[in-house]
Amino acid sequence: MIYAEILAGGKGTRMGNINMPKQFITLGEIPILIHTIEKFLLNSKFEKIIVVSPKEWINYSKDIIKRYIGVDERIVVVEGGKDRNESIMSGINYIESTFGLNDDDIIVTHDSVRPFLTHRIIEENIENALKHGAVDTAIEAVDTIIQSIDSGEFIDNIPVRDTMYQGQTPQSFNIKILKKYYEELNEQEKAILTDACKIFALKGEKVKIVKGELFNIKITTPYDLKVAKAILGENVK
Repeated sequence: MIYAEILAGGKGTRMGNINMPKQFITLGEIPILIHTIEKFLLNSKFEKIIVVSPKEWINYSKDIIKRYIGVDERIVVVEGGKDRNESIMSGINYIESTFGLNDDDIIVTHDSVRPFLTHRIIEENIENALKHGAVDTAIEAVDTIIQSIDSGEFIDNIPVRDTMYQGQTPQSFNIKILKKYYEELNEQEKAILTDACKIFALKGEKVKIVKGELFNIKITTPYDLKVAKAILGENVK
């Protein structure tokens, strides 16, 4: 079966002086989270759309979903973990306890604050996750990337830009393989993980790249919110 998991477990500390996590901020009078959920609802391939929420915001998440979307049996809200990968595993634990796990089950994980993903991106994630087992969505780096290992004051390396990509989401995986690899990691390895694709990289596995879009932005800062409002305005004209 095919599942979606929307990662809404963040607190949004970089958004500035706000009284709620950034996924609940309104964009065009609708919470960002709702915009994102709606993109997945348009795809009939998903058995369940799992929304991972901070414990203290679970009821609020359920309330706004009911208010803006209504009752949809495909949507379920579960409690997240202390970091991104633990939250992904919370969704997988729900799947395993509710449906069990099959060898070809896949999960399409996505940031709750990336509301502009496209049908193409979702479809290519599903297709390639079924074929390759692990998928990352990315765009080619436009700017030169510099690396500073220690203080951020001096350049240690300038990689060749043609080989550099900027990661986005969705990231999609064969559930059984992801769970197996995650459980094999030690605590030190888990501590350095920045996203789930690194789990496969640590195991020497290839991760298929799906082409993203420049407008598939992550709304993290007040500036990002301004850009998102401009993108939304262009889409509704």
